[in-house]
Amino acid sequence: MFNRLLNELAVCSLKTVRALAEVHPETVNRLFLRAERMEEFAPLCKRLAERKRPYKICEDEELERICKTVHHQGIVAMIVEPEALPLTREDLSLWAEQGKRGIILHRVGNDLNLGAIIRSAAFFDVNYVVISELDEDARLSTGAYRVAEGGMEYVNVRSVRRTESFLREASKTLLTIGADHRARRRIRDLPSIVEEAAQGKKPPPGIALVVGNEEEGLPSEVKEHCRALLRIPGTGNIESLNVAQAATLFLYELFEA
Repeated sequence: MFNRLLNELAVCSLKTVRALAEVHPETVNRLFLRAERMEEFAPLCKRLAERKRPYKICEDEELERICKTVHHQGIVAMIVEPEALPLTREDLSLWAEQGKRGIILHRVGNDLNLGAIIRSAAFFDVNYVVISELDEDARLSTGAYRVAEGGMEYVNVRSVRRTESFLREASKTLLTIGADHRARRRIRDLPSIVEEAAQGKKPPPGIALVVGNEEEGLPSEVKEHCRALLRIPGTGNIESLNVAQAATLFLYELFEA
């Protein structure tokens, strides 16, 4: 839930607020929590008091009213409204020069998919999650933060105007790999693709994994800027996986590679 008047976002659930308190406590403006959460979050409350920011002991009904969900787990932090900053040329240069990894999300469809992908990205040490400004449904919302389970604090979320335009530039310096359920090559080929691209290069090349939504996948103008297209083999009973599931499988393979 956004508070437009104060430019704040409600962040809830235990793991999410715990990560926020450990990594970015300075972004918390206000805190609402059940009495039994007070001992664990006393340091955050102390920091808020030092900054003359409020915290309040609440019952579940009030917490639900604040964050607009029953999944608050007894704690809600109001943070400065987050923004996916535009990905700059400096970001791209760092990505390439230091051999970092990132995932490009082409119209993944909703904030819960975004949150699930960010959780996997944090788990598998992916540095960048890039969303399209044209994907109005994949936003840094209360739901995205909750589903990410604290992962938001460990990745750099950036935005680009158009995926295909970004990839046209990025493919010059990054190894770009697209997820395509109609591709000839399989996900098991990913380690060999990475190994081949890394030969003689120190550090190894930066990698950009590109995924689309499960209904339409990646359009041709995006796929043409991918050095390799890979699919996840299955029975064929279902045409494709949910985008968050597919992204997690690819991120695991990248981590192992």
